[in-house]
Amino acid sequence: MFAYIVRRLLYAIPILIGVNLLTFYLFFVVNSPDDMARMHLGMKRVTPEAIEKWKASHGYDKPLLLNSEADALNKVTDTIFFEKSLKLFVFDFGYSDDGRDISYDIGQRMMPSLAIAIPSLIIGLMVNITFALLMAFFRGTYIDVSGVILCVVLMSISAMFYIIGGQFLLAKLFRLMPISGFDSGLDALKFIVLPVVIGVLSGIGSGARWYRTFFLEEAGKDYVRTARAKGLSESLVLFRHILRNALIPIVTGVVVLLPLLFLGCLLLESFFAIPGLGSYTIDSTNNQDFAIVRVMVFLGSVIDLLGLILVDISYSMVDPRVRLT
Repeated sequence: MFAYIVRRLLYAIPILIGVNLLTFYLFFVVNSPDDMARMHLGMKRVTPEAIEKWKASHGYDKPLLLNSEADALNKVTDTIFFEKSLKLFVFDFGYSDDGRDISYDIGQRMMPSLAIAIPSLIIGLMVNITFALLMAFFRGTYIDVSGVILCVVLMSISAMFYIIGGQFLLAKLFRLMPISGFDSGLDALKFIVLPVVIGVLSGIGSGARWYRTFFLEEAGKDYVRTARAKGLSESLVLFRHILRNALIPIVTGVVVLLPLLFLGCLLLESFFAIPGLGSYTIDSTNNQDFAIVRVMVFLGSVIDLLGLILVDISYSMVDPRVRLT
């Protein structure tokens, strides 16, 4: 397995290089440093001197790829490509366009994102699997039909309705918890409950219906009919055989969602004023802070590639037929 992981990590390097080159082209060729300066300073009445001053203060006054005026290795290192793109490979994120340390910001905002994403993922997974097993156990009955109808209804409701409705009912009307904000330590719990509840509730419809499909697909296979023919109870067949084999696609779907644990829930963090990485990305986009946007795109690519490797590892753990060689 170790050799397989090393090989997959080596395969990821060309992909990251491609992502890095593409983002560099989009941010510095299609959208030049002069364009960035105009957007920050204002599109009207911007003098060339003001543009050059802004570029110099943010490190955008250097050549893009090759500095012909520098000596030796500085011809390559004293460029925008090296300073703003290549350093990302050693996780040197530098500073944002307004002077903040991006690495420090990510470190500070990571925990609020994880505080919402991890409970939402774990609780949501338990609720969805339990509900899907209930529908699969009573398949074809009014419980199954009612559950499917409920899932479709829940899927049809916009995420905005869950957020606004939850804030109105639980925070404003019944005053059970704060409507928004965040705090440090154990005081953060009262701010986390409402986003987690809304995150779990909004995902029940699609998640439970999806898992129900996996369970019913496994229920129709030969090994399940053989288990029933041997006299095993329906509950034992469901939990020992169907659930175990249906975990393969379920684990895959869960692992694919792992990057969201780091990048945060964009919508929830924005509406609940939680200082996580999701709101960090949205705020930097609205403020046209392209340094932060480039870093978040690169980090997202790294985490996605790691997630794909975790998918393969999880396959080998839940399915003994899979061998990583």
